[in-house]
Amino acid sequence: MNQNDISQFQHHLLTWYDDEFRDLPWRQTADPYKIWVSEIMLQQTQVVKVVPYYKRFIDAFPTMHDLAHAHLDQVLKQWEGLGYYARARNLHKAAQVIVQKFSGSFPASEAEIVKLPGIGEYTTAAIMSIVFNAELPVIDGNVNRVLCRIFAVEVDPKSREGRQIVRQKAELLLARGHAGTYNQAIMELGAMICTPRSPGCTVCPVNTFCQARQKNKQADYPIQSPKKKRPHKHIAVAIIWRNDKILIDQRKPQGLLGGLWEFPGGHVEDGESYEKAVIREVKEELDINIKVTRFFTTVFHQYTHFTISLHAFLCQFISGRPKALGCTDWKWVKMEELSNYAFPRANGKIIEQLYESFASGSI
Repeated sequence: MNQNDISQFQHHLLTWYDDEFRDLPWRQTADPYKIWVSEIMLQQTQVVKVVPYYKRFIDAFPTMHDLAHAHLDQVLKQWEGLGYYARARNLHKAAQVIVQKFSGSFPASEAEIVKLPGIGEYTTAAIMSIVFNAELPVIDGNVNRVLCRIFAVEVDPKSREGRQIVRQKAELLLARGHAGTYNQAIMELGAMICTPRSPGCTVCPVNTFCQARQKNKQADYPIQSPKKKRPHKHIAVAIIWRNDKILIDQRKPQGLLGGLWEFPGGHVEDGESYEKAVIREVKEELDINIKVTRFFTTVFHQYTHFTISLHAFLCQFISGRPKALGCTDWKWVKMEELSNYAFPRANGKIIEQLYESFASGSI
């Protein structure tokens, strides 16, 4: 593109955005705290799912101080079902840092923002451009797709070479002086028009600049390297009863699903039955003895890099005093109290079936 093409591209895109942008709740505020929360939620999650979570989260924690002083369990409960729980843990940690170091005011320095837990290059650029109008390009999945089609980028944008090319193109097209609006506009274009499948090329405001469309190969971009097959794991968990209460424990704060509550259990070893696995895992995790009374259900769940079959068994507590050996904490709770705790989605499916079975009198 020459400079005239770039100016025309920016003009058409910004004019379209001014007419067509979605009236989303985080676009109704200039509060950097609320915009930051929205950007973290929008990572790897579609807008339609984020909106109700965002509203509930802001209602629960309307200010930076509210979030910083909340207990992590409260934060995770508000996040429950949104997935990628490290985002919630880092959001909580970052709020505490901002309150301690900046008296609760979101830092306006790129160097300070990027140091915060859970904030990388993308989120820093989004906040700096949208809140402070810094001239930084934002490159998310939508922008990646738009740029790969506009310039017919012939390499995988996730590769090192691809990332460099996309960044160069993003810098080239950035509307200087209007970076915040431009970044939102090109992200909106990817979300609403230049979609992964069946893009709306005929109504695209910048279709005359699109090299992929000129080749009639929009569906071929972005270039994707062959995907690796996701491994599948079998997990056995115990719904342990003692009188009218169920034993749950809290995952350690590090790693996948850290800080969430769950039914105790773990991976099934090769050649091991699910029943033996659940007895062994509970012993290793909590140092108690249980008896499996019967199989309850199996739920399937997909994560980004692997899938699981979660096999749940109704169990009876036999002996021992629970110790937090493979977890952070444990509690005996009544079934109706399960809803007070934040569980991973797969455990949540088991809880839903527990409620249904109890209502029908089958347990």
